[in-house]
Amino acid sequence: MADPGLRERKKRATRQLISNVASGLFIQRGFEEVTVAEIAEAAGVSKMTVFNYFPRKEDLFLDRHADRLAELVSVLRSRPAGVSACAALRAHQHSLLAAGHPLSGAIAGGPGFWWVLTSSPALMARWYEQEREIAEAFAEVFVAETGEAFRSRMVAGLLTTAITTVFSYAMGRILAGDDVEVVRREQVGVIDQAFDLAEHGVGEFPGKPS
Repeated sequence: MADPGLRERKKRATRQLISNVASGLFIQRGFEEVTVAEIAEAAGVSKMTVFNYFPRKEDLFLDRHADRLAELVSVLRSRPAGVSACAALRAHQHSLLAAGHPLSGAIAGGPGFWWVLTSSPALMARWYEQEREIAEAFAEVFVAETGEAFRSRMVAGLLTTAITTVFSYAMGRILAGDDVEVVRREQVGVIDQAFDLAEHGVGEFPGKPS
């Protein structure tokens, strides 16, 4: 029998290959100008294989969402007792920036990504849909902890906005021509400003029960 771990690694490698090929074509020509059939041919797979990994064309480009969503939810669920959601997500954003992670927004390769995203109505619609999915996932965590539906949804929306605004602000600066290293240094303060605003608005809600 084949090694299940080997099969999973091969699947991940194939998924990453398809996504990398698609992103390269999108950056060269624009999202709307590239077909799934062209992506499949360039990646050396069938069109059906592409759709097996990516049911929607938009997810070929916005391919980090599932992992990002899972990681953000894990940050909330694994935070120690007494640590607010705001504090946990603030620390997570600082860790992404320190690691030079693409989801920090403060990276040299960002402008190509941002151009493709903002020039495509279909991608922007999916981007906003993913933001709503993050907010809904946050709200589920908070409702489970507190039983408060309205406040949970409000706080989830505020924290999601902080995360997405931090990312888009860095991307926007780099696209406008600001030096990447300057943006990276100053992004530390941007993260703190964003979460200071959220924290002053939401206080310590929800403090994780002891």
